[in-house]
Amino acid sequence: MGYWETLLPLAGFVTVMTGTPGPNNLMLMASGANAGFRRSLPHIMGILVGCQILLFCVALGLGQLLSRFPQLSLTLRILGVLFLLYLAWQLVRHRHTPLRGDHRGAPLTFWQAALFQWVNPKAWMMMVTAVATYTDPVHFSASLALVALCFFFLGLPLISLWNLGGVALQGWLQHGRRLGHFNLAMAALLLLSLYPTFMP
Repeated sequence: MGYWETLLPLAGFVTVMTGTPGPNNLMLMASGANAGFRRSLPHIMGILVGCQILLFCVALGLGQLLSRFPQLSLTLRILGVLFLLYLAWQLVRHRHTPLRGDHRGAPLTFWQAALFQWVNPKAWMMMVTAVATYTDPVHFSASLALVALCFFFLGLPLISLWNLGGVALQGWLQHGRRLGHFNLAMAALLLLSLYPTFMP
């Protein structure tokens, strides 16, 4: 299959995977509501760069290594669960933080967001599936580059929309206890996103 025949299904896969709810997008929406778009930019770029690094590591054989050593895979799952629990707790703990000035909730840093991809079950599933399905063994480097470009240039606007969705809610969330209820809902959805972690 040529590159152009691969591009359309690849673009559809990337759009669905990066545009649907998951730990990254839920955290970005909460970050937009609590911290705004500009302060969330390092978080957005950290996700994109972290996913690119993970993609290339999977392509170099990391996925097969994890299959051979299940205890390493289990360790990554446990770390992912613990980090998502920590993020959910942070949302609950700061659920009444004002949406003004320097007291607004701090989003993830670039490096926190990038490193989180290593323990993000959805990110692993995306990259392993993309490498297995959309790379060509005969032209591996070129097809892998195409996958990487699709994830970056389609992923950037899609995950940014989740953050901007949170930003759009800021005015509404400033009234009463709405911010607290929103952060509690985001924390609950983050915990629900752990479900794939426990799938066999």
